[in-house]
Amino acid sequence: MKPIIIGLVMAISCFSYSQNCNYTFLGELKDFHDGTPIESATIYIKESDTYLISDFDGKFKIENLCAGTLTLTISHANCETKTVSFEINSDTFKTILIEHHIEELMEVSVIAHVDKKETKTAQETVLKEHTLKKYSALSIGDALKEVAGVSSINTGSSIVKPMINGMHSSRLIMLNNNVRLQDQDWGIEHAPNIDVNAASQISVIKGAGALAYGGDAIGGVVVVNPDRVFLKDTLFGKTTLSGQSNGRGYSANTKLNKYTKKGWFASVQGSLKQNGDFETPDYVLTNTGSNSKGFTFRGGKQNFESGFEVFYSYLNNEIGILKASHIGNIEDLVSAINSLEPLVIEDFSYDINAPKQDVTHQLAKAMYYKRFNNFGKVNLQYDYQNNQRLEYDIRVGDDRDKAALDLKLQTHTLSSDIVLDALSDYKLKFGIMGRYQNNFANPDTGVRRLIPDYDKFDFGIYATTEHSLNSKMTLDFGLRYDFNRIDAKKFYFTSRWEERGYDEDFSDLIIDDLGTQLLVNPVFDYHNFSTSAGFNYQLNEHHSFIGNYSLSSRPPNPSELFSDGLHHSAARIELGDLRLTKETSNRVSASYIYNSKQFNLTTEAFYNHINDYMYIEPTGIEQTIRGAFPVWQYLQTNAELYGIDLSVNYTINEHFNFSNKTSYTVGNDIENDRSLINIPAFNTRNSITYTNDWKQFSASLTSDWTFEQTKYPDNNFETYIASTNETVLVDISTPPSAYQLLNFYSEVTLETSDKTNLNIALSVNNLLDTNYRAYLNRLRYFADDMGRNIMLQLQYNY
Repeated sequence: MKPIIIGLVMAISCFSYSQNCNYTFLGELKDFHDGTPIESATIYIKESDTYLISDFDGKFKIENLCAGTLTLTISHANCETKTVSFEINSDTFKTILIEHHIEELMEVSVIAHVDKKETKTAQETVLKEHTLKKYSALSIGDALKEVAGVSSINTGSSIVKPMINGMHSSRLIMLNNNVRLQDQDWGIEHAPNIDVNAASQISVIKGAGALAYGGDAIGGVVVVNPDRVFLKDTLFGKTTLSGQSNGRGYSANTKLNKYTKKGWFASVQGSLKQNGDFETPDYVLTNTGSNSKGFTFRGGKQNFESGFEVFYSYLNNEIGILKASHIGNIEDLVSAINSLEPLVIEDFSYDINAPKQDVTHQLAKAMYYKRFNNFGKVNLQYDYQNNQRLEYDIRVGDDRDKAALDLKLQTHTLSSDIVLDALSDYKLKFGIMGRYQNNFANPDTGVRRLIPDYDKFDFGIYATTEHSLNSKMTLDFGLRYDFNRIDAKKFYFTSRWEERGYDEDFSDLIIDDLGTQLLVNPVFDYHNFSTSAGFNYQLNEHHSFIGNYSLSSRPPNPSELFSDGLHHSAARIELGDLRLTKETSNRVSASYIYNSKQFNLTTEAFYNHINDYMYIEPTGIEQTIRGAFPVWQYLQTNAELYGIDLSVNYTINEHFNFSNKTSYTVGNDIENDRSLINIPAFNTRNSITYTNDWKQFSASLTSDWTFEQTKYPDNNFETYIASTNETVLVDISTPPSAYQLLNFYSEVTLETSDKTNLNIALSVNNLLDTNYRAYLNRLRYFADDMGRNIMLQLQYNY
């Protein structure tokens, strides 16, 4: 009986096998973007441990399959390896889509160290992480000066505002992880609220060639990107500690990243910085300390076909303003200008007292993307920003600890874009954006509000296209429309309202007459059109040319429209103008790039004609209950800016390298036939660097030479000094003398294990302890700039 049962079981098994192992699987491999067949791809069959190759049409056949799971791993040159599984219970046909665009692959693969520029035809420079780490204890404004044509307009050493080819503030767009920074950037003493330690790469785009980011970037765009995500199971990070002699400062920064092969990722970063009073070669700069705290978190999932990300950043900066710059009236200003040293010099301290700033910026972002085959990629993003700005004046009585300026700016933005890249030679991008912003000016400061409460509404829509004519020539074109509405409520003194002639032009704005004051409700709408067109021509492996034309327009910001009163941190009366109209820029640029193994040269020239250019300059003196103060008024004119930026890198031999960065910018007020105010002087930076394979040792000596600015407007004025019964000239225009600074930098990397190393860097800025004053430092009237500063930095990578 037993043999019969065994025989029946074997027969049934054989019958089942013969019924279930004659299935056929037909596969077809196509490119995800344009549906073209992928030939010569390797297909690994896990169940049988065998390989196949796809044919000319991207097809392959697997025969004699049993019912069950079929697992295939598909690989191809320049493609992301893909593993797929199918349940087989009959003959099956499947189309398998794989990614075949290497430029997209770089977003998520382990070769993500490759720099990916934001544009093809604009003048763009990328700062890499190796360069940025030198500025861990400094600011993003300091780091950006590594780019030829980028300078800064400063308020002391801690408030560093970037300037591209002579333009700054609202004329620059700054993006932090694809979020446009909204932090009351209109004032020259408002530094960007971005922690340089959170950046992995920074792109500096000159001009308005990147329309996807905004149509009002008359000066340029700064794109701050975090680390790219690796599709790899890994955990890594770094911790940086630094100390410096000038200001007796110290800082700490740490970052930890976790990535997985399935695309999940998380990154956390935090930093602390503390500086005391800085010093010139001869004296202490009293009350110039700073304290900074920053934190960022980023997490989500990124795969080629879809993904999402959440991001949060927090940055608090408390910054002391030079005590000697606090003037009580015009007589104090005259005394400060005529004095060789600050009128207030005290012993070194870490205390930060009034006058000072305390600014907190928070940013939250959520983003989702999805790719569709034979179509492209769709992105959806929401972000929220909260900027709390406090400015403290030196006050007495019950208000001594109360902020003189208290502004809270909240911004909500919803945006979406579609990238159509199904065609290999064309790339189209469409985007739309809506934004709501509210500014609340706290009325409980005891001081007349400089900036009023307002609501701002923005809407933007754009389209850009990129076309590769052939292997040498790429063309791009973009068009953008922006609508801006600002709805404000502001009190004006009746005397000021009539003095400005507003009673004739804007009587319909009055909503309440309080006798000595008027409550008005200005509502302004602006329609802005922008366009950009350019080419990139690669003559051969050494020579290439870039050309670009951009038309952009910028509406007046709240400060330019509504400023009305004493700006305490600037010690001047600032007056906006309700009559200001949008400014329109026509910028033409051309670049020549030469690259070889030993020598690299980039020459960038530009010409920018701006109609209705808005600027602020001193126009007189006004007497207040606190004394007489200079009056700075916002005005408009037609202007032109032009110049040239030069970058040279020459490898002398295997150990020595020479580099040069030179920039020359001219700004002219065409209507009044004079120079524009606050244009950087000619400057050149020359460096010689020695490198050695031993412990990756390098040392460099850099000469920064800034010439005297000889092109400037004469805004000097005379004033009566009651204490001396004299009328004196107040020289606030004449620039300081030229100066040259020597800087030293050296680093070495010690391998501490197979996966860890320690980078030790030593730098000495202003090596010769030179006395100087920078034309673009707002505190140059009161004191010299910083003296020698020795910095030691330890970075542990793990």
